[in-house]
Amino acid sequence: MAIDESKVSPESSILFSQLAEPFAPSEIKWRVTHTNHNGTRGALIAFADPRAYTDRLNQLFTPMGWTRTYEVATLSSVTRTKKDKLIQTGKVLVTCTLTIHGLGCHSGSGEEWADEENAMTAAEAQAFKRAASCFGLGRYLYNFLKMWVPLDENRQPTYFPKLPHWALPKVGSSGRRHPASGPHPPATQRSPIDPKTTARIEEFRRIVGAAIHGEILCRAGHARRASDIPNAQFQANVAEAMERASRGIDKANSLAEQIGEAPFIAVMDRLQIESITTLPSLGSLKLLVAELEREAARSVA
Repeated sequence: MAIDESKVSPESSILFSQLAEPFAPSEIKWRVTHTNHNGTRGALIAFADPRAYTDRLNQLFTPMGWTRTYEVATLSSVTRTKKDKLIQTGKVLVTCTLTIHGLGCHSGSGEEWADEENAMTAAEAQAFKRAASCFGLGRYLYNFLKMWVPLDENRQPTYFPKLPHWALPKVGSSGRRHPASGPHPPATQRSPIDPKTTARIEEFRRIVGAAIHGEILCRAGHARRASDIPNAQFQANVAEAMERASRGIDKANSLAEQIGEAPFIAVMDRLQIESITTLPSLGSLKLLVAELEREAARSVA
C-alpha cells in the first residue's frame, strides 16, 4: 500500500506532523547500554515504551483506524559470547507491518537473542517502533546521541539528562486535527539539499542493496526516494548511515574471503541469507558480520 506523496492532502500532512510530535517527557525512559572499565560511568540512550506509541495512534486514529501484524522467524545454532563465554543459542526475528488507514503501511524488523528473558516481546517491540518511525512516530528518538552519566554502586544512573528543546512537545499549534489528538507539532522543516549528495545516496542502492537502501531512507530520511528527503540535516543523516552500511558490506566481503568459501557458505546457510547483495535489513547485515567475525576467530585459534 504505497503512498503517492504528490497527492497527500493537507489533512494528511497535519496527521504526519502530529505523528512526529515528541512524546511527553514523562513517557521517556533511559537505559544504560554499556559502562566504562570500572563501572563508574554509563552510556544512556532514550526510549519510549510501546504503549506510548499505541496511545498516540489511538488518539489520532482511534483503535479502529490502524492495525499491526507480526511475522516471526527464528535462527538456531548461533554462537554468541555472553559473560565472556561462548554459548550456543538462537535468534528471534520479527517483522511488524503497521497500517494506518488512509496513510499507508510500513514494516520494521526487530531481533533478540533467544536466550534473553522476554526475547519475543523485545523483538516485537523493536519491530513495532521501527515500523512506526517510518511514519515519523518516535523518529526523533534516533537523533539522541549516547550520553555518559555517573553511576551509583548498583550501576544505576545518579541522574537522567535533561531533554533538549527539540525533544519536547510543542503547544499552541494550529490546524485541523482529530478531536482526541491534542495539539500537533509543526511540519518537518524543509531546506535546500545538495544534488550531488542526492546522487551519491542513490548510488548506494547498488552497493548495499534495495532493502537496506530503502530502510535507511525511511528511518534516517523520512523518505522513500533520495530526491524526497526534506532537508539538509536528514540528507546528511542518510548519507552517513549509507556509508556505515557500505563499510559493513565491505567488511562482510573481506571476512568471507578470509575464512574461505566452504565456511562462508555454511554461515550463510545457517542464517538463511541468500547473498550479501540481497540482505533484507540492517539487522541481518549486523548479524552476518558478527557471525563471520566469530568464524574468522575460530579459524585462527
